Amino acid sequence: MLGEAFKRLDLSPEIESAVLDLGFETPTEIQERVIPLLLEGADVIGQAQTGTGKTAAFGIPLVEGIDEEKRYPQALVLAPTRELAMQIAEQLRALTRYIPRIIVVTLYGGAGYGRQLDDLQEGAQVVVGTPGRVIDHIQRGTLKLDRIDYLVLDEADRMLDMGFLPDVERILRRTPRSRQTALFSATVSTVIRIISRRYMRNAKLVQVKAQHATVEEADQVYYEVADRDKVDGLLSLIQRDPPERAMLFRRTKIGVDKLVSSMRRHGLAAESIHGDMSQQIRERVMNQFREGKITYLVATDVAARGLDIPEVSHVFNFDIPEDMDSYVHRIGRTARAGRTGTAVTFVGEWDSDKLPALQKVAGQRLQRQVLPLYER
Repeated sequence: MLGEAFKRLDLSPEIESAVLDLGFETPTEIQERVIPLLLEGADVIGQAQTGTGKTAAFGIPLVEGIDEEKRYPQALVLAPTRELAMQIAEQLRALTRYIPRIIVVTLYGGAGYGRQLDDLQEGAQVVVGTPGRVIDHIQRGTLKLDRIDYLVLDEADRMLDMGFLPDVERILRRTPRSRQTALFSATVSTVIRIISRRYMRNAKLVQVKAQHATVEEADQVYYEVADRDKVDGLLSLIQRDPPERAMLFRRTKIGVDKLVSSMRRHGLAAESIHGDMSQQIRERVMNQFREGKITYLVATDVAARGLDIPEVSHVFNFDIPEDMDSYVHRIGRTARAGRTGTAVTFVGEWDSDKLPALQKVAGQRLQRQVLPLYER
């Protein structure tokens, strides 16, 4: 049931239903403080880590402001990485579940243009993308930003660290000065303040600190493994220590689908939970998981939020989450009520920048180990 704090926001019935499906009974601090400001039309700087609920904080007002009858880009969300862009888009699609005429397109490099062009030509109203691919589409003439009403810069500090400032400014100059702008960053540096003064209007600053709390009873281990070898690594661990019941986390829905297919090919009873599944299917899968008919449940952080998950013996972070709060939430699925549990994290070749943050949160409880060989 939707909590009073969400009801006071006076959201549309479609958004309320989607919020309830996502398990957001009570808003997080960033949501409670930012959503009213954005709904009022104010520009906002949110100083918060990912995992504090900031995607919904800017996503709910964004979706509320979309005119589904108008078939052109009305909102633009810029993210520093492909993975984060896909994650944001997945949650925005979950928020628009009951407004099917709203199209969310994800623009990122390293992928073909076919689906991206199809969504743009179909009249996508919400664009989520990385700066490089957004500029690419602008140059091709396939993306026009002259009617953008709502713009979000997510993880702005990371975008600057990655050298995207010229691209970001180039994109901002393509959007109307009358737009509403929301900027989210873990830190508010001098450069961030300069950008806010240059491109935002009397921005309100909202600062929220993430609270980290690791699970004491969980055995936390990580394995360094190439992305192409992760499935074999998972199978080797399952051979050595078969879980009674396990949850596996991936960053994106596409990744979830691929992993479930691979596990089924190896005879494992695996099912997925998707943010765009009907409530009936989600309940059927969860009942099977609770009854032990399914041993492995694969999900994204978005899809797993709010679910009544039974005690699991193992949590596998097949992908390192974009933020450390999500890591804490993930491993909190195991080692409950004084029991022990195992939390396994795979560190791929592109994850070296995330490992120090992971080690900082977990401390000495996180141990590096070497994968056993998978016996075929």
